[in-house]
Amino acid sequence: MLKQVKHVSKIALFYDLVFVYMISKTTEILHHLEHGLVSPTSFFFFTLIVLIFINSWMIQTIFTNRYGKGSWGEIAFYFADMMIILYMSNSFDTNNITEMRILFISAGLLSLTLCLHYFINYFQVNKKIDKKISQTYFIILLIRAISLIIGGILDNAPGLIIALIGIMISWLAPVLTKKEGLQHPIIFAHLLERLNLLVIIIFGETIIGVAEYFKVNTFNFYSILIFLAVAFLFFTYALQFDQLLEENQPHASGDLLIYLHYLIIFSISLITVGFKFINEKEASSYFAVLCLYVGISLFYLGLSLASKYNKVRFSLSAGVIVAISVLTLGGCLICLYLPDFKVISITTCLITFLNALILVHHFLPGIKKGILS
Repeated sequence: MLKQVKHVSKIALFYDLVFVYMISKTTEILHHLEHGLVSPTSFFFFTLIVLIFINSWMIQTIFTNRYGKGSWGEIAFYFADMMIILYMSNSFDTNNITEMRILFISAGLLSLTLCLHYFINYFQVNKKIDKKISQTYFIILLIRAISLIIGGILDNAPGLIIALIGIMISWLAPVLTKKEGLQHPIIFAHLLERLNLLVIIIFGETIIGVAEYFKVNTFNFYSILIFLAVAFLFFTYALQFDQLLEENQPHASGDLLIYLHYLIIFSISLITVGFKFINEKEASSYFAVLCLYVGISLFYLGLSLASKYNKVRFSLSAGVIVAISVLTLGGCLICLYLPDFKVISITTCLITFLNALILVHHFLPGIKKGILS
């Protein structure tokens, strides 16, 4: 089968830019400490809000992947969604995230625009399977919209449960539509490129976070180590998705690729917060280390799951997985035993470097062009 080609449009890239602000605002929830820790409530709402935003992005991306033609109508939907997302990003107080009424109602409105998009598409497509896909997504998004709006109006515990039900149903949309999706597969290379660009944007938020170590009064040798740790993580991501992964997957549903990126996106946010906390007196050193290394562990887990899509010559061996796991766990234990900023900086930089080196050593013979070309 010929490789399907679909390039990421400029309007899609413009749409992705609102997520820079969204990630920044949402990550602020984790910056508020209580007795040196981030409260379980803050973690819960952080996870929930990220899930709402990224799930909306995924649904929009899947639509564009299958049916996007760059029409004026699609551009209008993009602009409307961008304005709603910007409003949503400012609809919750990061100091008091129990107030979710406006967020849920505006998220319900975003769901309605996505729902309307599929409703219109139902009448524009001719094939029976495309009508079935449009109908299924329309129902899923309508349920999510109603659940979120009801949850926002009630603004209490039962309302939160109703909203959660709608969110989880839409989160499971790729699984719920897998049978139909296999009859009209996504264009894997296009989905991969969109996800890669989104991750690069989110890594940008990490760079903004570690930039605090590069001020005139804070810059030192350890600032370089922290930056290098982030660079090695990005290098590892780029190596996996640019070189090892097979883009031509005509029969792949892309479900795993979508879900593993939830892990990666969530992990990068934890890493960003962890690097901020390791040098803050108000933060518990042990908590900062756990936040950082849970993030790093989830990041590597996401990459290992992505190896399912690797080219045949780049199959990931159990030995590589064990080596990276042992090194990461060892780094975490060292930092917990000696929770000092300097030790954490040196250890984390060394661990991320060694893990990247393991992958390069294992796969370099099969790479025929520049690693990050």
